[in-house]
Amino acid sequence: MPLVQIPQCKTCLKSMHISLKDDQIAYLLGESGTVAIAKTLGKFFYLETDTTEIALFTEPEDLIVASSFGVGEKVQRGLGCTIYQIRELESPLIVLPKGHPASPRLKTVISIGPMTNLSCEIEPGTHPEQNILCSSEEFSGLEIMAAPDGAVVNNFQGRTMIGKL
Repeated sequence: MPLVQIPQCKTCLKSMHISLKDDQIAYLLGESGTVAIAKTLGKFFYLETDTTEIALFTEPEDLIVASSFGVGEKVQRGLGCTIYQIRELESPLIVLPKGHPASPRLKTVISIGPMTNLSCEIEPGTHPEQNILCSSEEFSGLEIMAAPDGAVVNNFQGRTMIGKL
């Protein structure tokens, strides 16, 4: 997977703009976790809970944000596959009930919408709200917002890579 590193700006650690084309994915790389970002392309998605099915309608600039507790090329490929499966193959997003035994075993979790806040204080895969996403501690407090040509990331101080989805 060809990746292009985005230079880290030493004076703008609080806010960073990432330009994304429709076929690209951005990776925020940490020491213990990875976050991936891609455009929704204005598609709609199904969110499945234990009691209901919800259709999520998006704007072309809205984002799919995926979080993983791992690092490295294998994790990046997995996040890319997860986003591809949700966006291109139209797989539904599954929300587990709180306390579900599979929650600690989830390798990736997804959020879809115009803004995502990451937190290490929530249970993975159990939040139907699409503006909050479980992450490793180093990404907690990170805010990712959709922009017409990509994303704005607030409170991030790590490395960023762009690759093909």
